[in-house]
Amino acid sequence: MSADHKLYCHTCESDEQHRRLSAEEKVWLKNRTGRKAVEEFFMCTAPGCRNLRTGFNKRPFDPVIRVP
Repeated sequence: MSADHKLYCHTCESDEQHRRLSAEEKVWLKNRTGRKAVEEFFMCTAPGCRNLRTGFNKRPFDPVIRVP
């Protein structure tokens, strides 16, 4: 997979560009969720969205978690 790629975004309800999390975003998500590993997450880059998903799971969190 390339750095940016189109995946379905549950929040936008359409296919949108997503990117892997930065190092700072990974630390934030680990602290937010208590997970030890967050390498599988992608963030929607649509304006104002920033919703998280994995490569296979369109909605891994309920309620939705958005990167600040």
